[in-house]
Amino acid sequence: MIRRKDEIRIRPVMNAQGGEGEVVFYDWLLPEEAPGHGRVFSKLVIPPGASIGYHSHEGEFEAFYVLSGEATVNDNGNEVVLKEGDMHICKDGNGHGTKNKTDKDLVMMALIMNSLA
Repeated sequence: MIRRKDEIRIRPVMNAQGGEGEVVFYDWLLPEEAPGHGRVFSKLVIPPGASIGYHSHEGEFEAFYVLSGEATVNDNGNEVVLKEGDMHICKDGNGHGTKNKTDKDLVMMALIMNSLA
């Protein structure tokens, strides 16, 4: 199967997980195309000042990779700055949030995968 860029589902989300502003999800793989494996397989664009609010993962984990820009991540209460090429994993039972405190878009790939039994 091939999915061209103009066929990718674009999903703007206001106040993602209680965060600020709008985050745009480019869902390159839909959950129903990977049944039982996860729920988010997306490129995210977080504009300046926008954020994904602090939240926890239960029965799943999230991994993201910074493609461009800079992410300020709240990793279980510890604030860390990630730059292009850095990645973050929020394990099952842990929490995190992400904010773009810069004047350029933050672009990252994000996967939310189901935890294995």
